[in-house]
Parts: sequence; structure tokens; C-alpha cells
Amino acid sequence: MTDNAHQVAGLLLAAGGGRRLGGRPKALLEHRGRPLIENAVGVLRAAGCTRVHVVLGARADVVRERARLEGCVLVDNPEWERGMGGSLRAGLDSLSGTGARAALVSLVDQPGIGPKAHARVLGAYTSPDSLVSAAYDGVRGHPVLFGSAHWADIAATATGDRGARAYLKEHADRITLVECGDIARPYDIDTVEDLQHLE
Repeated sequence: MTDNAHQVAGLLLAAGGGRRLGGRPKALLEHRGRPLIENAVGVLRAAGCTRVHVVLGARADVVRERARLEGCVLVDNPEWERGMGGSLRAGLDSLSGTGARAALVSLVDQPGIGPKAHARVLGAYTSPDSLVSAAYDGVRGHPVLFGSAHWADIAATATGDRGARAYLKEHADRITLVECGDIARPYDIDTVEDLQHLE
């Protein structure tokens, strides 16, 4: 266990309602016989995150009932329908005061990005001023790592479905890109056609 693992908390955004999936919450999609959210939590833990905060939204009560999320801090985003920005704000807010110096942010609907890619991004953490992103053939993707020095400014700009996109674009010269195209596939589960990626 690296020292980074104790300083960096995993932050899983899992509030989406699956609008293009006929309103099936992404957290509850089945993958390897269990809800997709369990896979995503397991990835963060396997990458080295000893603390994992999970932001819930769509059918949060059912997710709590069906998924095994023991040891996670569960955070409700009552404004989940407004997009990922609110979930990111809620998640970062839940980490303030915990002693975490950075957040490794992961999305519940990207099962092709496993522990190796997350561990690579985690391993690039150096300080609370760190900004790190996975890259796929040089193009920025997920997961991303935000040092705590950036949380307030990211939260201030996270609106709608944009999440941290505006902040990262503005600070592109400060981002450490970690190539992960050799070990991960960054597809999203957004449409019915995408369900073929689930096992």
C-alpha cells in the first residue's frame, strides 16, 4: 500500500438515471452477476483507495438495498437530474474535512477502465496541488485526480453535465496526462447498444 492510497480518496459518481437506457439507473445495470456500482467500487479499492465515497442519485434507495457497498461513504445528490456537475460538487463537499488531500474521480458507467488505469493515475499524485488525468492516445479521459487545492474552484464551475470539464480546459497546462490506452478501454454505457459491453 503506497502512501498515496492514504492521502487520495476514491470518489465514484454513480447518480445517473440512464435516460438513454429507458430510465434504468446505471448503478443497477448488471455486470458479472452484480450491480455495476459494485464493480466500480471494487476497481477503486483494487487500485489502492482505502476510502471510497459514492455519490448516489437515481433510485438511491434501491441502490442502497441491492448493492453491497459496505465501508463506503454514501452521498446523496438530490439534484442528480441536473447532471454530473451536482454529483461532483456533492462528492467533493463530502471529502472536505476528512483529511483527504486528493480525490480520484471515477464514473460508474466505464467498466472498461479497470484497476490498472486507476492505479496509474493514483500513482501520479504528488501533492494537494496535483491535477492528473488518464489519457487515451493522448486524449484526456477518466479517471481524473484532483488535489484538494483545486476542489473549491472545481465545485464553483461544475454545472449541468459538464463536471470539471471547464476547469480542466482552463488549466490544461497544469494537468499531468497518464497514458492508459494500453490497459483500458474508455467506453461509456450510455445507450442500449452499449449494453453489449457488460458481462
